[in-house]
Amino acid sequence: MAIRVQLDDLLWQRRMTLTELSERIGITVANLSILKTGKAKAIRFSTLDAICRALDCQPGDLILFDPKEPADED
Repeated sequence: MAIRVQLDDLLWQRRMTLTELSERIGITVANLSILKTGKAKAIRFSTLDAICRALDCQPGDLILFDPKEPADED
C-alpha cells in the first residue's frame, strides 16, 4: 500500500510504549497494533486527533504517502 503509518517511529522519538499510548487515548493495544503494522484499512478522525494530541504531532507526521509502493487492488 502506498500509505505508510509511522507510529513506531513517533513512539520511539517520544520514548513511549504502545501500551502507554493506549492508556492515554483509550484505544486498545490490539487496535493500535493493527494501525502500527499497516494492516488498518481506515482510521477515524477522532482516533487520529487523539494520537496527534498524545504524541504532540501533526497527521502528516503519522501518515505518509510513498508513491513507489503499489496501490492496493481492493
